[in-house]
Amino acid sequence: MKIAILGFGNVGKQFANLFSKAGHEIVLGLRSISNQELPYPLTTFKEAAEGADVVAIAIPFTACADVLPELAEVTKGKIVIDSTNPLNADWSPKLLGQENSAAEEISRLLPEASIVKAFNTIFADVMSEPVKNGQAITAFIAGDDDEAKQKVIALASDIGYAPIDTGRLYTARYLESMAHLNIQIAVGQGGGIDAAFIYLQNKGT
Repeated sequence: MKIAILGFGNVGKQFANLFSKAGHEIVLGLRSISNQELPYPLTTFKEAAEGADVVAIAIPFTACADVLPELAEVTKGKIVIDSTNPLNADWSPKLLGQENSAAEEISRLLPEASIVKAFNTIFADVMSEPVKNGQAITAFIAGDDDEAKQKVIALASDIGYAPIDTGRLYTARYLESMAHLNIQIAVGQGGGIDAAFIYLQNKGT
């Protein structure tokens, strides 16, 4: 599978490494192309998205309104993974209203793409080690397109996480609140970002 990663900050680097190790072809999309040497092919956001099977957003949510509208045409019918969280510059929650989320905002910017919320509750610093203390980190995944969601669930499993389907895309509201809580514990209370959610289910026999 060819995966376009939009952005190459902390999250983008982790995505690229994890997906590449799982055997997927990686292309990076950046807003401006420089002469820097990177370990993956590099092009513009639009060209990266156009040639990919899956697009993973790894830029801040606050940049999405400027960047994503020009990708609406090239992402038609494609899976777009939204790992963003609505945050202000100081990591405090950017409030979008009770009946809204970053994922739903992105779905309006890319109306003909299949938006799947995933990986937003996992700190970039622990992404490279999907297993903590013998337990796979939980990857909570939400989306309205069941086929697209199942593909992202399989992708999360491929790279070592324990995926859980949380339902339709509106449940991204809850996942983004979980991310805000994670940040409050780790940063606001000094708990540290070497932490992750592990959701244990007893499904019985």
